[in-house]
Amino acid sequence: MIIDSKVSLTDYERLVNADDIEKAPFLKAHINSIRKHVDQLSDKNYQDLYDIESPDFVLMFIPIEPAFAIVVNEDNSIYNRAFEKNIVIVTPSTLLATLRTIDSMWNNEKQQQNAIEIARQAGALYDKFEGLVSDLTGVGKKIDAAKSDYSSAMNKLVEGRGNLITSVEKLKKMGAKAKKSLPEAIIKRAEEDTN
Repeated sequence: MIIDSKVSLTDYERLVNADDIEKAPFLKAHINSIRKHVDQLSDKNYQDLYDIESPDFVLMFIPIEPAFAIVVNEDNSIYNRAFEKNIVIVTPSTLLATLRTIDSMWNNEKQQQNAIEIARQAGALYDKFEGLVSDLTGVGKKIDAAKSDYSSAMNKLVEGRGNLITSVEKLKKMGAKAKKSLPEAIIKRAEEDTN
């Protein structure tokens, strides 16, 4: 946060120390000095000079409350004119409150950015999860199809008259030369299904 504290209070000092009759020119000079400082500050664009994350405005600090109050009493548009030039005039009584407000705004902005990022990541996570569910559903269908194909193949092997297990076992019993034997459990099942 950029705070400019270089405002000249020379004319204000002269105004305070002058007699009532002599005050008018010093008052006018003080007001013009504040206006001139606002214009100079605006022309410098401090908020753009530094490579920092800074608001688009600069705080112009006037260290003496009455020095600002007297200007506002004479020209109540000066504060708004400064604000239009991205300058906020602050005094000792408003500086801390202004800084806390800015800090609060920054925290809210960070929280909002975090919320946006959380929403983005949540959306990406949801999309990934949907893809996983689709893939698992596809795998389940393939497993079911494989089970169905397995069951159909096993039925051909062991069920009904002329099933393949019974047929090849008959060939073995009739003298086919085989080095291996089928499992007893499957032969038993085939024989039970033919009866």
